[in-house]
Amino acid sequence: MRIYEGSPRQDFEEVLRSIGAFLDQRGMRDVLLLEAPDGFIVQGLVTSAGGTGAWSESIGQESKETLTFLDDDIARFMEEALARRGREIPGEGATVAGRYEAAFRVIGRYLDEQRPHDIFFFEQGGAFVLRLLVASQTGKHHQIVEFTPDDVAQLIAAGPTNREPERASDAAATPTS
Repeated sequence: MRIYEGSPRQDFEEVLRSIGAFLDQRGMRDVLLLEAPDGFIVQGLVTSAGGTGAWSESIGQESKETLTFLDDDIARFMEEALARRGREIPGEGATVAGRYEAAFRVIGRYLDEQRPHDIFFFEQGGAFVLRLLVASQTGKHHQIVEFTPDDVAQLIAAGPTNREPERASDAAATPTS
């Protein structure tokens, strides 16, 4: 995928938001996400319907699942997410972003500001630990960043104010008739 290596295609905010929405729908948790040259690899725990025993019927079975999202998959997720958001009317049954959709969006926004060449992150106890390959004047190096659950909640709460300048600049750039 390598979003920032000469490709103006997509941004991490929308890409990760779309992956997060898929993970919310899938019911995945405790995720690990790795950027690959042609997409992303995501691994996490999924609870499936229970089997025949009393315990498994009430709890279900947990298993680790690994998914590969290629560029075409990501493009489809993004189109579906934009279409879904475009149909929603605030106050009239609009869906609220799930946990991963909201968290991945704000992490993606942070990544867009950092412009890393490669990302890897995992969830541990509700926090997200990121390893980024960033370029500096002295060359490329890895950087570790952690977003605690409180950090993520604060970034999500600040989201609408972060988008206000974008909307104002979009409105100013859009000709009116």
